[in-house]
Amino acid sequence: MVGRSAPAAFGAPFHVSRIVTLPIFPLAGAILFPRSQLPLHIFEARYREMVRDAIDGPARIGMIQPSRLDDEDRPPLYKVGCVGDIVGIEELDDGRFNIVLHGANRFRLIEEVAFEGAYRCANVDIEAFDDSEPPALALVERAEVEREARRLGDALGLAVDWEAVARLDDEMLVNAIAQVAPFDIGAKQALIEQITLTGRADLLVQLMQFHRAAVTGGIEIEPTIQ
Repeated sequence: MVGRSAPAAFGAPFHVSRIVTLPIFPLAGAILFPRSQLPLHIFEARYREMVRDAIDGPARIGMIQPSRLDDEDRPPLYKVGCVGDIVGIEELDDGRFNIVLHGANRFRLIEEVAFEGAYRCANVDIEAFDDSEPPALALVERAEVEREARRLGDALGLAVDWEAVARLDDEMLVNAIAQVAPFDIGAKQALIEQITLTGRADLLVQLMQFHRAAVTGGIEIEPTIQ
């Protein structure tokens, strides 16, 4: 179903919506970006049902975060998530699944829809964002992301193959760190809602600095690129 906004004034931006219905997977701390991958272990009965239904259909689900955790059964949701295409699947003997999602494009949640299954479904606008491949970061921005990632990794005592990290392209580097870094739900959501890669990189640097300060006991925070 395609819905078009009312005609705008001459020269103003014109947004064309594309509304589709997706099964949605509310998972705190798990974010997916376009062109990124996210491995998931599916063990709850309702989400095993969701995966079975998805692979019998278009093999895609909507990853989205709960905005609160006070309702384990049906928590309220943030408004922005990402469509994930199931590109890898392993069904285990007991009915659980290991799957790999590949990010297609971000969406904006419009409304949840009535559904008889155990999992949740929603109408979402999958053309709410321009998720075409972004331009590269400036060299100084790339260097700052790598530097702060090394500092945070050292503060957390992580063993990281930094040579492999250095070979990642800019988008993959920023999004991979955003996915795996131990930030809270709100910080993760702020990262996925950033419109540009430059904005996401700048926010990521700030979050890494603050998280490192919390881990090490209050070091001086250096200014970030503006």
